Amino acid sequence: MENQVVIENEKIALLIHYFRGEKVILDVDLARLYNVSTKALKQSVRRNLTRFPIDFVFELTEKETLSLRSQFVTLKRGQHYKYMPFAFTEQGLAMLSSVLNSEKAILVNIAIMRAFVQLRKFIETNKERVLYCI
Repeated sequence: MENQVVIENEKIALLIHYFRGEKVILDVDLARLYNVSTKALKQSVRRNLTRFPIDFVFELTEKETLSLRSQFVTLKRGQHYKYMPFAFTEQGLAMLSSVLNSEKAILVNIAIMRAFVQLRKFIETNKERVLYCI
């Protein structure tokens, strides 16, 4: 693994969203990190559905997707998502590395796993402040 992929934990942390009580990363953000199209990423998941139970990956509802749009204004007025985004939990991300079997996918997944660990440590260390914010 000579060509190390360096992704700062802070950059990955910005990609983590909370839906249905889970910390997740969306398919579009993962596709960018893996340098593949969102369509290719979703096809890989659909071809291997038995590896992705509902607690590993779920499709956002239209209401959840609209909440993303209002937060980040990612689409121009009048545009809509053609397909609802997939949301990957930490376990789904780990499984994704076995489906996207490339050196880059492995390195990106290692960086993502480290970011999730760092986020858990931060939350545990700052539990009182985090609970106050919620």
